[in-house]
Amino acid sequence: MNWLARLFGAKPELTPEQAERLAAWKALPAPDLNAPHAVSRYVVVDVETSGLNLVKDRLIAIGAVAVSGGSIHLADSMEIILQQNRVSTRDNILIHGIGGTAQSEGVPPVEALLTFLEYLGKSPLVAFHVAFDQTMIDRALKTFLGLKFRHSWADLAYIAPALYPELARSHRSLDQWMTRFGIGNYARHSALADALSTAELMLSLRERMDAKQVDHFKAMRDLDKAQRMVNWTG
Repeated sequence: MNWLARLFGAKPELTPEQAERLAAWKALPAPDLNAPHAVSRYVVVDVETSGLNLVKDRLIAIGAVAVSGGSIHLADSMEIILQQNRVSTRDNILIHGIGGTAQSEGVPPVEALLTFLEYLGKSPLVAFHVAFDQTMIDRALKTFLGLKFRHSWADLAYIAPALYPELARSHRSLDQWMTRFGIGNYARHSALADALSTAELMLSLRERMDAKQVDHFKAMRDLDKAQRMVNWTG
């Protein structure tokens, strides 16, 4: 895609096969957000990027792991590196560990994002601090596939303190919640490793969720929204 297409918002050019794959994903049925956790599949996601600027920085990698039937399924996971035209800075590489060769030899963005959508299906998404992951994924999907990604998300950064209000002030980061529940991480700041730790946090919250009858995705999302309001008014 040339710079004029990006500037004027021209629709990306997909091959017929790519367009068919995207159409097949769009045609998938929407999930039942009121279905109990025990019969639902959620995809917990984390991203690595070239920096923290939501406007200028680029999506480098997506890591995702499924939670279905109330359990983490490692076989139902994925991590993909998007091919970069310009390698990120040395300081940035030191954070996520995705070197210049891995970035330049990654999967072409259109193919990488179609693979992500096919893995995701229409399963609801879960993350810790959704705004960043969602913005970076949304922008990449719009840029490379021309897709306005309207998907259901739930944010454990709000759900966790809603369930444990006594910890709301002292626990703000993923690392703090991981420590609280004794969750390890084999490669912090790896997209897949962080997605796995976030999935483990989600399961660690289930006891409180069950006690508060937060027993389906819509209830999780409602709790997320309620905590945002508490933060806003508090």
